Amino acid sequence: MSDLGFTHLNEHGHAHMVDVTAKAVTMRRAEARALFVSHINLIQAYSQSQRNDLVVGARIAGIMAAKKTATLIPLCHPIGLDEVDLTVEQRNEFHIAVNAYTGVAERTGVEMECLSACIGAGLYLVSQVIEQDPLCFLDEIALWHKSGGRSGTFDRHKLTTT
Repeated sequence: MSDLGFTHLNEHGHAHMVDVTAKAVTMRRAEARALFVSHINLIQAYSQSQRNDLVVGARIAGIMAAKKTATLIPLCHPIGLDEVDLTVEQRNEFHIAVNAYTGVAERTGVEMECLSACIGAGLYLVSQVIEQDPLCFLDEIALWHKSGGRSGTFDRHKLTTT
């Protein structure tokens, strides 16, 4: 570990994959959220069936992104996810909320997989809307909860770790 506490840097400051062989297998869970923002009225621009297709496509893209996290993020451990679930809900005519939930019995956490799920779903939404709205974007991408492992539980809404 580096002097700054970055786990993926060794004592010489070189990148390395963390050795987790001595860690206990525990149940680990994470929840992350993202917000897709459009400048066009999505309710007026898309029919209900088209919006349903957007939701289905985003959910599938998010699950696929979670499963590919180790290929997207250098030094991330490949893990066999036990659970990936996404909700994709229209908040209003300009915003779609993406919530991802991941779980695994493993030696390492699922936070990156959960965040990848949100980003994958959000990028799918961008890809579907960008032609009509080149100003659309993703916002508020954040980890909201994690549990399991040595570092314990984190809840963003409580802004503490225990």
